[in-house]
Amino acid sequence: MALCGLSLGALGGSTAAAASGCTAGTDSDFNGDGIRDMAIADPEATVAGKDEAGLVRVVYGGGKGTATVRQGSKGVTGTPEADDRFGHTLAVYDGNKDGCSDLVVGVPYEGVGAEAEAGVVQVIYGAPAGLGEGPAGVSLIQGTGTGSIARSAPEAGDWFGFSLAAGATAGGDPYLAIGVPGEDLGTTRDAGGVHYVRRDTNVTLHQDVAGFAGVAEENDRFGYSLAGSPRHFAIGSPGEAIGTEKFSGGVQIVAHEPYSQGMPAPVAGLDQDSPGINGAAEADDRFGGSLAMVPYRPSGASAATDSILAVGSPGEDLTTGEDAGRVVLIHVQASGKISQTADISQNISGVQGVGEDGDQFGQHLTAVNAAPASVGTASTMLLAVGIPGEDTAAGADVGAVQVFPMTGPVGKGAWVPQSGHGLPHEAGERSYLGSSLLATADRLHVGLPYGPTAQRGVYGLPWTNILSGGTGEVTATRPGEGGVPAEQTSFGAVIR
Repeated sequence: MALCGLSLGALGGSTAAAASGCTAGTDSDFNGDGIRDMAIADPEATVAGKDEAGLVRVVYGGGKGTATVRQGSKGVTGTPEADDRFGHTLAVYDGNKDGCSDLVVGVPYEGVGAEAEAGVVQVIYGAPAGLGEGPAGVSLIQGTGTGSIARSAPEAGDWFGFSLAAGATAGGDPYLAIGVPGEDLGTTRDAGGVHYVRRDTNVTLHQDVAGFAGVAEENDRFGYSLAGSPRHFAIGSPGEAIGTEKFSGGVQIVAHEPYSQGMPAPVAGLDQDSPGINGAAEADDRFGGSLAMVPYRPSGASAATDSILAVGSPGEDLTTGEDAGRVVLIHVQASGKISQTADISQNISGVQGVGEDGDQFGQHLTAVNAAPASVGTASTMLLAVGIPGEDTAAGADVGAVQVFPMTGPVGKGAWVPQSGHGLPHEAGERSYLGSSLLATADRLHVGLPYGPTAQRGVYGLPWTNILSGGTGEVTATRPGEGGVPAEQTSFGAVIR
């Protein structure tokens, strides 16, 4: 069965008043009580007998219970179906500005009518009683609703919702970006696109838009990855061919302002042959395959006018191994000027480890600015790099994580192995540590959806433990504990 006939409702935006009982100001606060909550996806979960239908477990902060969000649950339209993978991607923002955070769920493999894997995005609104207990949720489906989403036809393999970015602009506007990397543009297959939803309009962004770098080509997969800050957002196209080098990859940087007729302003396009970017464009580098972005207040500025962007190139070959991977950091200034500030890999002098075959350093990224109102420093701006293919003495693809400052020298990087800093001590082959990460102001949350069953869960490691050997309490959210149902398949694959 496939979704059809669902409509795009109003996403709210700039006019909704704060709801009674919702207190704005805390990220991922679905019940608006001022305490951070957590959404944990299990996109491979069996639901109502349907394999890999997917679901999301919600853990309310302050010990206020748990909930399960899935298709057909309160506030969520649709029916669980095999291989939908509800929760493949997650984003959080206050879309209707009522003071309670809203959960955005990507279901890129959902069929729409007869179109397999066309994809759907579902917005579940927060309320004092919890997610789905307030305003009716919204299903975003190509060909319905308004704006660019209504003008786009759902097609097989679009993967609408494969990536998501959401937040608020510096001016306070909620925004939502939806990646559609399988979108065909005319006869150009899998060129990709992004729907940018803000205020009462939504527009389509792609490489044939005026001012955007490159041209739409087959297999570009524009929109495969997304990341945003209050000033800017970035779009990855890891399938981009640079010259004759297929799947070399590229990134488009966009500014939320100026905002003309619903269209944000292009800033710059990047690839590994761009001036000032280290390395060279090579086949299968997949530059832009992962992204992370944070606001940045430079010295002398009165506010966080800039952004720092991390770009993963997990297919990068190094002298010591194929697909070893690397990450570059880009400073995006308010003026639109961009500059590379760091080139990070396990073959850079001083960085721990050695780049080896299949490490895929940078396959997953997460970043945080713990004090965005202050001048950015090495202690407040942190990047965690997932290395899910890292081999250890325990076996192949055990995985690891490295943490680096986003300003100043990157140093050797703090190493987070499966048995370190409070993570479970049993390392398992194909645990893929580093495949699920979330940075918040006080912790690095590490998902372990694979590997030994007894160790699966989400672990919150205090930054002080990672950076200075502290002994702060590590939080653990595991199936079968603390009100979380025991049934799981890939619990912790995505965290928000």
